[in-house]
Amino acid sequence: MSGIVAIVASMLAAVLIGAFGLRMSRTTSDFYVASRTVSPLWNASAIGGEYLSAASFLGVAGLILTYGADMLWLPVGWTGGYLVLLVLVSAPLRRSGAYTLPDFAEARLESMAVRRTSSVLVVLIGWLYLMPQFQSAGLVFRTVTGAPPWAGSLLVAVVVAANVLSGGMRSITFVQAFQYWLKLTALAVPLVFMLIVWWSDGPRTLPPGDPWALPLHGREHPVYETYSLILATFLGTMGLPHVLVRFYTNPDGRTARRTTLVVLSLLGAFYLMPAVYGFLGRVYGLPATDTVVIALPGRLVGGAVGDLLTALVTAGAFAAFLSTSSGLTVSVAGVIAQDLLGGGVRSFRIATVLATLVPLALAGAARSLPVATVVGLAFAVAASSFCPLLVLGIWWRRLTTTGAICGLLVGGGLACAAVLATIVGGPRTGWPEALLAEPAAWTVPVSFTVMVVVSLVTPGRVPRGVARTMVRLHTPDTLNVDRGDWRPRFM
Repeated sequence: MSGIVAIVASMLAAVLIGAFGLRMSRTTSDFYVASRTVSPLWNASAIGGEYLSAASFLGVAGLILTYGADMLWLPVGWTGGYLVLLVLVSAPLRRSGAYTLPDFAEARLESMAVRRTSSVLVVLIGWLYLMPQFQSAGLVFRTVTGAPPWAGSLLVAVVVAANVLSGGMRSITFVQAFQYWLKLTALAVPLVFMLIVWWSDGPRTLPPGDPWALPLHGREHPVYETYSLILATFLGTMGLPHVLVRFYTNPDGRTARRTTLVVLSLLGAFYLMPAVYGFLGRVYGLPATDTVVIALPGRLVGGAVGDLLTALVTAGAFAAFLSTSSGLTVSVAGVIAQDLLGGGVRSFRIATVLATLVPLALAGAARSLPVATVVGLAFAVAASSFCPLLVLGIWWRRLTTTGAICGLLVGGGLACAAVLATIVGGPRTGWPEALLAEPAAWTVPVSFTVMVVVSLVTPGRVPRGVARTMVRLHTPDTLNVDRGDWRPRFM
């Protein structure tokens, strides 16, 4: 009963805070970028709220419990990706004046073909990332209530759609900032109680020689898979549409960099805890599932206190589903509304419904895979497509329209094919399994190579306004120079 109350309370809080945001959303710019007035701390909290998804809240602990030390690279990579974002992307991207990745692609390469290709990839990545959120919601809802998994997935989809429809980015910013601190509390408070129990028990440790604590074990090709995972998480962050859209809400490039620094601190504080949950689950012999975070407080503490702690963790889990799903829905709906439905608030609301229905329908296909694995595949697609486009587009003026399109199609297409084969085809053995389940190690270099080589052999396709665009991207905000006449379509 306490679990149901926690779920209802978490969703009710999201709806009420979203309704508060509705009172402040009046213009199209409010819906898309919160009128670019979000402060670094507020924005960083919102980024933490949407970035710390079901994979972070549940999946990391489950994979660490299952595979041990190798999976520690997941939280390290997901945090370190923001360092790469800080150094290479955040400020120039904010100065571009764009809202979505397709906006940036069009502004930098002056090509509708590049924009359309980017739009398709944004929607695919967003749907791929939304699937495990709905998948996890169904899993937790079944664990707490015994209801079928589709019920929890549908419940989260409805609440997310209602929040996004109510006030767009302005509304979602308030909701996600609240949900970050709820998730942090939901992991931290039970962990204090469980560490007290663990300490009073001895403290318990792993048996001598337990391979769980050893790196590079338990898989057929651990070195390749580990390095591919590192590459996907470090480079995939900059290509996630729901992450990048947050930097467009900052007033300028300087505050975008400050936001990224605060995000690094918030993520570092959070990711310390799932690893401890995974360790305690291993020590106390819990089964290797994505629900270890939910099951552990009741197992270690027990009684009424254990029930309350379980309810708190459950509330945090649903906050994770809601916050990440909301951010993804906003980014996917923004692309669909602008590129397919003509723009405007009405188009944005129609696109919101479309953005949630498709991944909700597809969520059942991925139920056999761990949550963090599916999210890792989304990172691989992002790293193989938008990472080369952003890095070369921001720092290499010789990037051509043809090179960008070929790189997106080849790198993104190969990564998407690997993802499809992994989700639909099921587990394999040997090198085929490693190369398809962790494709970033070969798809990212292929994408970069294709973009560079094709650009070098098509020098006539360099955009005419590249000099003006590069000035706009790299001129410090304090100089207040004219950054050109390009504006995103919704302004």
